[in-house]
Amino acid sequence: MQLLAVGLNHTTAPVSLREQLAFGPEQLGHAVVAARNWFSGVDARGSDEAAILSTCNRTELYAASETDQPLDASAHFLADYHQLNYAELRPHLYLLPQDEAVRHAFRVASGLDSMVVGETQILGQMKDAVRAAEEAGGMGTYLHQLFQRSFSVAKEVRSTTEIGAHSVSMAAAAVRLSQRIFDKVSEQNVLFIGAGEMIELCATHFAAQNPKSITIANRTMERGEALAHRFNGKAIRLAALPDQLAQFDIVVSCTASSLPLIGLGLVERAIKARRHKPIFMVDLAVPRDIEPEVGRLDDVFLYTVDDLGQVVQSGMEHRQAAVAQAEAIIETRVQSFMHWIDDRAMVPVIQDLQENSEAMRLFELERARKMIARGDDVEAVLEALSKGLTAKFLHGPQQALHRAQGDERARLASLLPQLFRGRR
Repeated sequence: MQLLAVGLNHTTAPVSLREQLAFGPEQLGHAVVAARNWFSGVDARGSDEAAILSTCNRTELYAASETDQPLDASAHFLADYHQLNYAELRPHLYLLPQDEAVRHAFRVASGLDSMVVGETQILGQMKDAVRAAEEAGGMGTYLHQLFQRSFSVAKEVRSTTEIGAHSVSMAAAAVRLSQRIFDKVSEQNVLFIGAGEMIELCATHFAAQNPKSITIANRTMERGEALAHRFNGKAIRLAALPDQLAQFDIVVSCTASSLPLIGLGLVERAIKARRHKPIFMVDLAVPRDIEPEVGRLDDVFLYTVDDLGQVVQSGMEHRQAAVAQAEAIIETRVQSFMHWIDDRAMVPVIQDLQENSEAMRLFELERARKMIARGDDVEAVLEALSKGLTAKFLHGPQQALHRAQGDERARLASLLPQLFRGRR
């Protein structure tokens, strides 16, 4: 069984490609089933496991497969599922087998592979991915163990290092960037599009600057109103954006929409209505909520998740010691997990050995019972029983020694005494 991780992230692919490879929450279950079917189509042995992690910064397929070339099969699956050109996608993908996949999963869960090193949001997203995979039947012994250990490692890293200290979140970075455009956020009207965790974080950071007003635009009014109430704001429906966008100086969007919510024409009309007063816009969604062409307008300052990269790295130098500690913890846990995998690989061998040994024992025991039933001397029966068992156990090793030559015979000759050295 080959364990693997295949995907791309913010360091290997631009947002324009990441959004094409992203899976919406409603797609994950179907995609997990499709991945398992894909592996079965390549190799019908079955028992393949699969889970998919898809966030604004990464799309990754984790799998355990008996396929001969599972890494290549995984990469082709991602391209085929999204109908992308494989040759164009492949240079942006990382294909990680066995211990590299384990190390990667541990680093992702611990926040070491994030744009914001030490952030904790990814751990919740990974747990959501595991739940989706489990509901779709994609989780088995190997992936279950991989993710449970990933969560345990993340907890250990978080509790024993200062990996989260001095970190600058995406939400805080958005506030910093807005302050480059507007001297005082307190004099601006802020619009948040969406009502998920990222928007909640951003609203918390902007609310600390006491903006003139806070508005939440969401598809579901109930969720929008609940979030707006926390920040003494108001809620509107997404359908109201065309009429109200011009009222806002700062716009932060992060939804799970598969298509842009704000187009070029809408923003052009808003700018005209504002008499070219600038708008600061942050698009944290993948796929993007705001059409990229909006960024070309003279009075619009549009930033994506990738644009925030430089800002969130500002505290990195303070976290280097904690990162080194975290990497050391992860390396130890990777070795432990690989030892578990090696033990798992030996389970069929041990089971086969036990079954063969039991068959030999039962055969000799039955022969002994027949000898006793016909009146043979008990001592002679026990002698025959012991010799029969010994001969059967030694037959295989002796044949292997006779067939082996050169270095192989020497290795067997040194190994066999260890295998048959029992307690006396």
